[in-house]
Amino acid sequence: MTIPSSLQRRLARFGFAAAFGVIVAPVSALPAQVPPTAAAKSDSGNTLVINRVVAVVNAEPVMLSEVMDRVIKMRQRVQAPMDSAAMVELQAAALQEAIDDLLLLQKAKLEKVEIAEADVQQAAAEDFKEVRSRFGTDAEFARALRESGFGSIEDFRKTREDDARNAMTKRDLVGKFRQSGRIPAVNVSEAEVTAEYEKSKGVLPKREASASFKQIIFPVEPSPESKRKAKAKIDSIAKELEARPQDFENVAKRESMDGSRDLGGDLGWQRRGATVPEFDRVIFAMNPGLISPVVETVYGYHLIRVDRVQAAEVKARHILIKFPIDTVDEERAFKLADSVATAWRAGANYDSLSSNFHDEKNNEAHSIPDFEIAKLPVSYQTAIKDHKTGDIVGPFTIHDERNNIDKPVVMQITELKEAGELTLSEVRQRIRGDLTEFRSMRRFMDSLRSEAYVWTLEPVRTAPADKKNP
Repeated sequence: MTIPSSLQRRLARFGFAAAFGVIVAPVSALPAQVPPTAAAKSDSGNTLVINRVVAVVNAEPVMLSEVMDRVIKMRQRVQAPMDSAAMVELQAAALQEAIDDLLLLQKAKLEKVEIAEADVQQAAAEDFKEVRSRFGTDAEFARALRESGFGSIEDFRKTREDDARNAMTKRDLVGKFRQSGRIPAVNVSEAEVTAEYEKSKGVLPKREASASFKQIIFPVEPSPESKRKAKAKIDSIAKELEARPQDFENVAKRESMDGSRDLGGDLGWQRRGATVPEFDRVIFAMNPGLISPVVETVYGYHLIRVDRVQAAEVKARHILIKFPIDTVDEERAFKLADSVATAWRAGANYDSLSSNFHDEKNNEAHSIPDFEIAKLPVSYQTAIKDHKTGDIVGPFTIHDERNNIDKPVVMQITELKEAGELTLSEVRQRIRGDLTEFRSMRRFMDSLRSEAYVWTLEPVRTAPADKKNP
């Protein structure tokens, strides 16, 4: 059975088309005997198919059970209803995917593609951990595995390792052929993109309600008195360390005001540009073992010691004394934000206001384009509610977790999009990329498949169709 190209592209968009990575092995002889169908007798005396060979790829069989396992996975991800004809097409697509995967792995073996076992184990372990997290207890997990056909947790773990190894092998092999130019690009016209959009409307994901906006986030500055107290504290610590520099780690455990405190101020290896400029300049100018003068950054006052130096990296420790910030400081920032919002609504230039008041020290974003409203922080969702494009909203506050303070925000909504179907302009590049990828891989796959021996028998349809047509 030939799978209609429209269904192939639909499946490809959901990640089902192995044509995106198919390499075919050289021709080999037909096996002397095709393995027989595994079967048993039902109570009524009729033959009940349990498993059977549905394809042979260069002497290696593809079993019905493997194809139906792929069908189940595909069906779980394609939520649209299917009639019996669509289900047959889905099963045919699963069979072709199984054949493509086997051809790819055979070719990888011939090309001597090797995957680091450590990478396989790490990927499988992460996958296993994610699946295990869905269940409350080991007993629930084991029961779910048994219901899915696994004899034990170790069987499941091994399957995940095999899946990870195969996926990495196919990825590396396809990458190798791409680099060598054996997977040429295919041109796609604008008319073809438009036609594909019209065909795919029913399976494209829906657009969630989104907002675009530009904003001014105001820093909450400590009072001069707060900074004076912090400076007095760090100066006292510096004087203590002048007398006993060997106590740096113990003093850091006692005094530092950040997460490195329990580690004696250890910041680990730091690369250039990984920290704020004031801190960066100091650690890359110091010799190991020395303690810096007091350094001021947006975080507070620091004393720094470099422990080790290597190319482009230093291993450093510090003691941080933060500037105390209280509700009075937050209220002062909020009043400033309110006055800026008033000026903005009266026609003041955004760029000028942003240049003067935006929190650049903490690298806060100036604008947010096309962001799903449901994924915005609650404070933003509340602020946007009942407003329209062009409105200047605020001030309202957001919580700065790093500094544990509430910072005021004023923003202008530049665009609001309601939930609904994605437009052609929104998905044009995605569709063009999908078509280009699919067609180039399909062409490459077909040319290589013609060199191989592939025998297929259309699989028995065992999964019921949906009651309603699409």
